[in-house]
Amino acid sequence: MSDSDSAPMLTSPRSQHEIREHNERCILAAAEIEFVRQGYRGATMQAIADRAGLPKANVHYYFQSKKNLYQALLTTIIAEWNEGLVDMTLDSDPKVVIEQFVRTKLAQAFAHPNRHKLFALEVINGAPYLHDFMASTMKDWALNKVEVMKLWHEQGRISIDDPLQLLILIWATTQRYAEFEREITGLLGKETYDEQDEGRAAKFLVPFILRGCGLQ
Repeated sequence: MSDSDSAPMLTSPRSQHEIREHNERCILAAAEIEFVRQGYRGATMQAIADRAGLPKANVHYYFQSKKNLYQALLTTIIAEWNEGLVDMTLDSDPKVVIEQFVRTKLAQAFAHPNRHKLFALEVINGAPYLHDFMASTMKDWALNKVEVMKLWHEQGRISIDDPLQLLILIWATTQRYAEFEREITGLLGKETYDEQDEGRAAKFLVPFILRGCGLQ
């Protein structure tokens, strides 16, 4: 296959952009499955291309290498996870912000369990491909939110005086439903989650965490 065959050729700039976005989404979705099932070492660009329904050359055109694809997938996942606190400011209502974050994290865990499993595998293995990201971008994001919550505490708006522990608690309790899906479904006596399980988790976790923050 020639270099000209490795990317879609369209006359409309808008169509070119739309095709690129569509192909990248397909590749990332396929990579998510392959990396979870085969691990980083076992996954191949050919298998990812086959699952995405695209030529292998297209995968290389958009992401250049397996390492780049893997890192792009992980950083995309983390960016989506953090959306629940993007608009958090000193003037925000703590109860609204914290409840929204818990519910968002639960929704993500139930909707896309493979993403949480992939991240967990990376961290368990020492985060070799995310070390720099976690030590800079992710850390800065977390500390920014922690500083806002510390000011909320000083103003008497929440009772938590160590908000970093609160973030860790929310991550741990919500992501558990995805990372240990088989364990939890086994305890529930079923093969897979059903429509009621996310609501059942939220019904318990939201008031539990809000009470811990002094937000009845």
